[in-house]
Amino acid sequence: MMNYILFDGEERDSLLPLTYTKPVADLRVGILTIREKWEQYLNAKTSTDTEDYLATKYPLKTEGQNIFINGSVCPTQNLLDAIASLNVGEVLVKEHITIAAHTDVDTFHKDEYSGLKTVSFDGDFTYIAHTWDIFSHNGKEIAADYAMLTKGKTSQPISSTNTVIAPENVFIEEGAIVECSILNATDAYIYIGKDAEIMEGCIVRGSLAMCEHSVLKMGAKIYGPTTVGPYSKVGGEVGNSVITGYSNKGHDGYMGNSVLGEWCNLGADSNTSNLKNNYAEVKLWDYKTNRFQRTGLQFCGLVMGDHSKCGINTMFNTGTVVGVNANIFGSGFPRNFVPSYSWGGASGFVTYQTNKAFEVAEKVMERRSMVFDDTERDIMQHIFEITRQYRNE
Repeated sequence: MMNYILFDGEERDSLLPLTYTKPVADLRVGILTIREKWEQYLNAKTSTDTEDYLATKYPLKTEGQNIFINGSVCPTQNLLDAIASLNVGEVLVKEHITIAAHTDVDTFHKDEYSGLKTVSFDGDFTYIAHTWDIFSHNGKEIAADYAMLTKGKTSQPISSTNTVIAPENVFIEEGAIVECSILNATDAYIYIGKDAEIMEGCIVRGSLAMCEHSVLKMGAKIYGPTTVGPYSKVGGEVGNSVITGYSNKGHDGYMGNSVLGEWCNLGADSNTSNLKNNYAEVKLWDYKTNRFQRTGLQFCGLVMGDHSKCGINTMFNTGTVVGVNANIFGSGFPRNFVPSYSWGGASGFVTYQTNKAFEVAEKVMERRSMVFDDTERDIMQHIFEITRQYRNE
């Protein structure tokens, strides 16, 4: 079998802070992560060509021949066929995007591929080049993942206690519980993953993707396309957002056009603004350029890196970026770029020291029967060091 490697391309820096802790391919858009999509299409496991400090957790495996695939590109059947047709020494591209390369060496320089023959691809695919692309393309990817995951399968029956519109677009996996709720899947899809639960009184207008062991708490109001990642809990009002996994927005408050990383927690009654008072285009902090970048969007809320938290009644301005392991609390609006390892709020921030941050991470992960081990600690320590430039230390 061919050896497949998902690589971090030039897009990685524009996907920070989400990619501080993981390769691009492990971002979730739709129901699955990009890696999970490729492994479904390829019917094969993949390894990763990523930053050195992530390599212990995400190792690279090479063989005599390797196919490198851009982790920012979501698969389609046409893409799969084009990649399968590549000969050794060929690279597949579309305009400025390097999609894949077939090589007989164990390295592939993503930004320069001199010596390789260029093959053009003119088909369509989802390309995740910026953080806001995750929620912007979420509806399309929910539909694609839904078709792939439900093909040839039969949904569990929908309980008669629910009110369901377009039940043919609702799929409930084994072990999932849905009672006394309203599900509207008109021109949309609702996927309820294994052992997930929609509690009583929820109102859902799809598309909605609920991954395994995720929970919608009582009375939640969900506007699609929204993804609730594995082992995440959501309450209040949410629209067009992606929660990567193991994170909680468990209480009232609004979150729209947003992306939460893993191990995040939003305190009760916290709110994210996703529309400026003057209806102007939203700008978002971009780590690649170290400045605020035009998004082309009128609606854009919060992007929060892994292990960050906020206290009750936190208010986030339109287009806020929060780094890794930040702890935000207090009245007023914090600034719309909060660096990693920041502790504080609108009145100012100090450095969130690693010994305290790691203690919280250990406790949080232990609740999900996971271990904050030396590998995780080394990654987090490295992120602390490389993000010093953004903090006032």
